[in-house]
Amino acid sequence: GKRELVIKTRRTENDQLLVSVSDTGVGLPEQQADQIFNAFFTTKRQGIGIGSRSIVELHGGRLWAEKNTGCGAIFLFSLPVDGDAVI
Repeated sequence: GKRELVIKTRRTENDQLLVSVSDTGVGLPEQQADQIFNAFFTTKRQGIGIGSRSIVELHGGRLWAEKNTGCGAIFLFSLPVDGDAVI
């Protein structure tokens, strides 16, 4: 089917920047969804993983993934915003 990638940003009510990246790919395997941001975790034979959760958390943020409506996945992260920053 049609492949689509959508990137959105918004400022939340608690002064966080929320970034979401959604696609219409094959989605996330449920049994591994909690592991995908662990360092070096991969489902590919020669993959190296995407890690990154600790980097986002080090900056006071959060990183997670969800199922996309229909098919695909949504990857999200939030980071604190300086009170005067323009988004």
